[in-house]
Amino acid sequence: MKRSTTRRRVLGGIAAGVAAPAILRSTRAYAQSPTLKVGFVTPSTGPLAGFAEADDYILEGLRAHFAGGIENNGKSYQIEIIKKDSQSNPNRAAEVAAELILDDEVDIITAAATPDTTNPVADQAEINEIPCITTDAPWQPYFFGRGGNPAEGFAYTYHFFWGLEDVIANFTGLWNDSGVAKKVGGLFPNDADGNAWGDAELGLPKPLAEQGFELIDPGRFQPLSDDFSNYISAFKDAGCEIVTGVMIPPDFGTFWSQAAQQGFNPKVATIGKALLFPSAIEALGDRGVGLTTEIWWSPNHPFNSSLTGISAGDLAGGYSRATGRPWTQPIGFKHALFEVVADVIARSEDLDDVEAVAAAIKGTNMSTIVGDVNWSSGPVPNVSKTPLVSGQWQKAGDGVELVITNNSHAPQIPVGGELQLLG
Repeated sequence: MKRSTTRRRVLGGIAAGVAAPAILRSTRAYAQSPTLKVGFVTPSTGPLAGFAEADDYILEGLRAHFAGGIENNGKSYQIEIIKKDSQSNPNRAAEVAAELILDDEVDIITAAATPDTTNPVADQAEINEIPCITTDAPWQPYFFGRGGNPAEGFAYTYHFFWGLEDVIANFTGLWNDSGVAKKVGGLFPNDADGNAWGDAELGLPKPLAEQGFELIDPGRFQPLSDDFSNYISAFKDAGCEIVTGVMIPPDFGTFWSQAAQQGFNPKVATIGKALLFPSAIEALGDRGVGLTTEIWWSPNHPFNSSLTGISAGDLAGGYSRATGRPWTQPIGFKHALFEVVADVIARSEDLDDVEAVAAAIKGTNMSTIVGDVNWSSGPVPNVSKTPLVSGQWQKAGDGVELVITNNSHAPQIPVGGELQLLG
């Protein structure tokens, strides 16, 4: 790809932290090759590994589909996907993004699974002028967490997912359905997600207050904490019948166990991130039944792949048949991530020009297996929103299944059952 000289920097070494991205050499030798390299950063290991559980299955199918190449301006391009493990660590995510840009010389870089992955990768891409597409992180911690200015946006980095306004609307919809007292205990870690969700202006506090909910927020806890006694005591003293927040699965497991030991039994527990995956619910045993969470994607979502035409139900079913595991929400978004990549490659006016590829991303307007992706209609530049519903883990045979119980903000996605109170 040809690159502009105005933004070029000199390699200064890999950053020690995410806030200062690695600044890499700007000159790359681009052979006239029919192969386009796509980097993919994902948390294959560590506490966020649930987000990556289905990666290998999805990538296997994508590689098979791309084996025939993608046509652009009368020429067929082979697609090479290079996966790197962030190890659920933002600094490591920045490092492997730098490796993909400098050593592997990728043409497009992608990433998924919480701001701990998307933000450092996008920062590396932006400063090194590499087109980047990310997903699986609420747009506010992605955009504002990177210092985004709505009046300007970013030049090379684009993101599609839902926002905090959507998860708040879904959570309060669940709670209003429950009919319980409007006292809510908040659990927000000292990380990008927790600081965004708990932010007084952009997070949960203001809209909850506007709807008559009282939020009890004892303050930020460090990820992988081993003692939530102070939080549990505060929630009990306030009479909280609802508990909410955004946590990694190990933290929620610790909190939920200690809550039982200390006699805190809320009637509704709605937690972002920690309760997304069947593996996390299985680890909680019987106490996983009845927990509630946001639902970004399911087999019942009425969308099809632009690549293969496969339905959401068939994609989820194929994964379960191949692996013997239940479907997980990131399946759809990982597939959609590469739907967008393929669409961009096919539409770009000049695949040898980084500015043309970035322009093709910006001009995306398509339907995917997770819904529409259109960066011209986002709440801020570089962001396209996807629909969100909410629901509950309910008993199903010998196990549990995630059932959509509230679709008031995305009525095109069908409800599968009614909310049941805990205990």
